[in-house]
Amino acid sequence: MLTTIYACLFYVATVVLVVGFANRIRQFATTPAPLKIPTMPAPTTKTGVAFRLFREVAFFESLFKANKWIWVFGWVFHMALAVVLIRHLRYFVQPVPEVLALVQPFGVLASFAMVAGLAGLWGRRFVVERIRYISRPSDHLMLALLMGIGLSGMMMKFVAHTDIVAVKAFFLGLMRFQIQPIPADPILLVHLTLVAVLMIVFPFSKLVHSAGVFFSPSRNQVDNSREVRHLAPWAAKLEADRAR
Repeated sequence: MLTTIYACLFYVATVVLVVGFANRIRQFATTPAPLKIPTMPAPTTKTGVAFRLFREVAFFESLFKANKWIWVFGWVFHMALAVVLIRHLRYFVQPVPEVLALVQPFGVLASFAMVAGLAGLWGRRFVVERIRYISRPSDHLMLALLMGIGLSGMMMKFVAHTDIVAVKAFFLGLMRFQIQPIPADPILLVHLTLVAVLMIVFPFSKLVHSAGVFFSPSRNQVDNSREVRHLAPWAAKLEADRAR
């Protein structure tokens, strides 16, 4: 019964995550951008825009310029989270590639950095008055979910070990539609429940900024307003209709 419940939970969570996230990307891609509003100094070529987006995604350039100490916590958390996610790929592939095996020790260290970064980001919502004023319950919920996932994962590593072979068999079975028994360890079940909840709420939360940054007009537009007249698709169609 426990295995069936968690198998169904992760199937549902995966569908909600994929469909919901794809729908949000569609919304971002189809939202009109009627004005040229790149944040200055802005690149004047598409190549420059690509480099700007890369710096934004990889180094959080705008946050670095705005607030150094928040940048430290934000950058550390996101980079550590990326390493942790890469480490977890071993549960979904068989055999495990050598390069993925080499990442495992770094993934363990990254879990500490991830929790520390989260603590800093969460703490600012209590300490900084203007951030506390605009913080909503949903903001705290997302941070609580991520913190719970990180701490429960660390507990399985350092406090109460679980049968990771059985865990891997369970997830490989889900991918092959051959359900395998899941260990009944309480900490593991808490960890997986929090992960599934995060997957379900992800497309409806502010966490979709992970995709939204690529569609931000202030970041993805070329500064060529003097050379090229900018028309949103709907405005271009309206102008063409008037010309006829």
